[in-house]
Amino acid sequence: MAEEPDRDVYPEPPRRTPAPNPQSAIPNPLNLVYAIFHYGVDVPVTAFREWMEQHHAKNRYYYYQQTYRRVPDLTQCLEADFPCIYEAELQWKRDYKVDQEIIKIMRDRLTACMQREKYDADQMCAKEKEQFTQTSKAYQTKYGDLGGFGNSKSCLMKQKHRMIDERKAGQQKVQH
Repeated sequence: MAEEPDRDVYPEPPRRTPAPNPQSAIPNPLNLVYAIFHYGVDVPVTAFREWMEQHHAKNRYYYYQQTYRRVPDLTQCLEADFPCIYEAELQWKRDYKVDQEIIKIMRDRLTACMQREKYDADQMCAKEKEQFTQTSKAYQTKYGDLGGFGNSKSCLMKQKHRMIDERKAGQQKVQH
């Protein structure tokens, strides 16, 4: 058997490790930075946010998107009423952008259906294809040949010429 170790050479380790003294002569700089940030930034910002939430809770306003009132179109404006003409032009531009977005949505729906169905796309996406065809045909009828600098006046003239052509075609059909 092994002999007992010499206690003078190898002293026995202490049974309990003493806890370190958390108090030191030099304060921890991180605690100081945290306290400055907490009282200098966090507390005021939190108080302001709570005050704003309390204020907004009284006046609840749900905002989804900006809504514009419909203004008279170009046919309802007088000849020298320039503010009315300007508002009609802006209304036409908004309608033009909305119609472009509708075309994009319909195209995206058709594309998604065709990618999803792959081989059966002709049969399974017939409804989307018909909707896209009707929508694009109506868009082309309204905005087709206006070009990049189209405006409400040229669009109105295009509509007028189309209606005149349809009336002439109807009259010729009746005569024959």
